[in-house]
Amino acid sequence: MESTEGTNINSYSNSMKQIVLQIPTFIHVYNDGTVERLRNMPRAPPSLNDPATAVSSKDIVFSINPLLAARLYLPKLHATHQKLPVLVYFHGGALCGESAFAEHHHEYCNIVASQANVIIVSVEHRKAPEHYLPAAYDDCWAGLKWAASHANATQNSYVIIEPWLINHGDFSKVFIGGDSSGGNLVHNVAMRAGVEPLPNGVKLHGAYMNHPYFCGSKPIGSEPIEGFEQTLPYMAWGVVYPDAPGGIDNPMVNPMAPGAPSLANLGCSKMFISVAGDDELFRDRAVLYYEAVKASGWKGQVQLFEEKGEQHVYYMFHPHTEKGKRLIKHVADFLTQ
Repeated sequence: MESTEGTNINSYSNSMKQIVLQIPTFIHVYNDGTVERLRNMPRAPPSLNDPATAVSSKDIVFSINPLLAARLYLPKLHATHQKLPVLVYFHGGALCGESAFAEHHHEYCNIVASQANVIIVSVEHRKAPEHYLPAAYDDCWAGLKWAASHANATQNSYVIIEPWLINHGDFSKVFIGGDSSGGNLVHNVAMRAGVEPLPNGVKLHGAYMNHPYFCGSKPIGSEPIEGFEQTLPYMAWGVVYPDAPGGIDNPMVNPMAPGAPSLANLGCSKMFISVAGDDELFRDRAVLYYEAVKASGWKGQVQLFEEKGEQHVYYMFHPHTEKGKRLIKHVADFLTQ
């Protein structure tokens, strides 16, 4: 029998730990059930007076079962009873990473809240693979419903009531917005709002999606023909929704797939979509989505903005550059018009 004397037990255990599912450079899932997220940014705490924007933020729990949290943002008020539009925001991260509390999302929401003068409810949805889709879709819908419940304080059946929304929310102007995979969440929540009512008769006024995540079984436009199934958008869907009916052509990730619900059912009055010119894996699907919305018979107004020579979510990591400021101004203008 071979002796194990001098063997490093930790090294032996680690050698037995194997990746069973992965998106290279993004997420590793191991055979012992642990998950390693390789790109998660550091988290930032909330602040009652952000020094750069004067926006206040705080973290709240809005659902007990399932346990769901959000970070709220309130811009500097100019009157005691001032009413402001409400933006329910969905962060990016391929539906399996990142957080509403990440430092870059926190800075972005501070800037948007300040420039657009809106209250933001930034939803911390559950992540795959611990919670496969449609969990994140349900969580974001729950966040929107919770926000809308504040339109009538006397009939609010929720245990958790938020004074910022009660005192300052203008529920005639409720928006949803998101970036990258958050844009995918926006699409699916907007479709649900077209067929399912929100509390107190609240209507979804607008929806914006920056560089939204869509995919499909066949490459289009600038998407690579060889190695397409190894691209981030394709691989991510297998991680976040492995049992999706229709696979990568499920309408939740491919709204233009045969048999997908009509985009005429989008439950908002206006929409803003942005793309980056050099974003080979996301741009063309978003443009195709924009064109499909226009052709669907939807009664709302949709606009498209493209920044040439930029990559995916450039503004999120460089919000103070000329191009970053321009995109955020487009978002702020959309929220104030």
